[in-house]
Amino acid sequence: MKMTYADAAKLALAECMRADPTVWAVGEDLGRGGVFQQYKGLCEEFGPDRISDAPISEAAIMGAAFGAAMVGTRPVVEMRFADFALCATDELVNQIAKARFMFGGQSRAPMVIRKPMGMWRSSAAQHSQSLESWYVHIPGLVVCCPATPQDNYSMLKAAIECDDPVVYLEHKDIWALEGEVDTSQSYEFGKAVTRQKGDALTLVSWSHTCNIALDAVQDTDIEVIDLRSLWPWDKETVINSVQRTSRLLIAHESVQVGGFGAEVAATVAEKVACKVKRLGAPRSLIAYAPNLENQLRITGDMIADAAKEMML
Repeated sequence: MKMTYADAAKLALAECMRADPTVWAVGEDLGRGGVFQQYKGLCEEFGPDRISDAPISEAAIMGAAFGAAMVGTRPVVEMRFADFALCATDELVNQIAKARFMFGGQSRAPMVIRKPMGMWRSSAAQHSQSLESWYVHIPGLVVCCPATPQDNYSMLKAAIECDDPVVYLEHKDIWALEGEVDTSQSYEFGKAVTRQKGDALTLVSWSHTCNIALDAVQDTDIEVIDLRSLWPWDKETVINSVQRTSRLLIAHESVQVGGFGAEVAATVAEKVACKVKRLGAPRSLIAYAPNLENQLRITGDMIADAAKEMML
């Protein structure tokens, strides 16, 4: 069936809540459908105890959900914006990520932390960041970046069923993106998808940048790999592709300095002799003004030009 990125995730959550009474959601504005309407109608079906409105305190939301996870429920924590979630970093990084290890496996934190990320309509420096590389750096966390309605359905279901905490990063600019969703399709963490096959160059990306990249090089001999989950990530698929193409281009919206693209580049370069290039945002704050904001975007033209240059 055809549905939007937002509705695909809503369907996944609803199905999990119908199947498992321990699954519930908590966050600000959920009673009115969420800030992006990705929870619309769920409170009417499941009631305020399971679609729970919280006060404006990210630390309290995260901490309360962590306690609930430790005693047997599966919370889906809505942080509204990835930027706001930084107020709950201690709970996530020092408590949730370490619970299974520090309690010797006697406790766990099976919870999903939804963090809408990325640039979206002049949202400025405090509402536009892509911080996925921060969470990949933290042992104990699974990190996901779905790019399509299908993946936002299948990956959210996998995240809710996971016994480890999952940082689930949805791009704010594609809530309305439409695509076919097969509800029988499951997902396994650490499995990338090859969205276009080719032998001339390997292009690796994730989140909305992968959609932009696919449009930019469509109908060429460039292989496009969507990592989907950044931890664990599918090293085998990427390395096998680069062994064929001998060229690796990595594109992501987040700041290039210290970005996850560097990890991909280094890992592949240690295994395969190849040309490597990264495209990421400059280390600059994101402006409100559209003309300045656009200077920080990784565009299809930039990706296409970089690919052509590498294939000379």
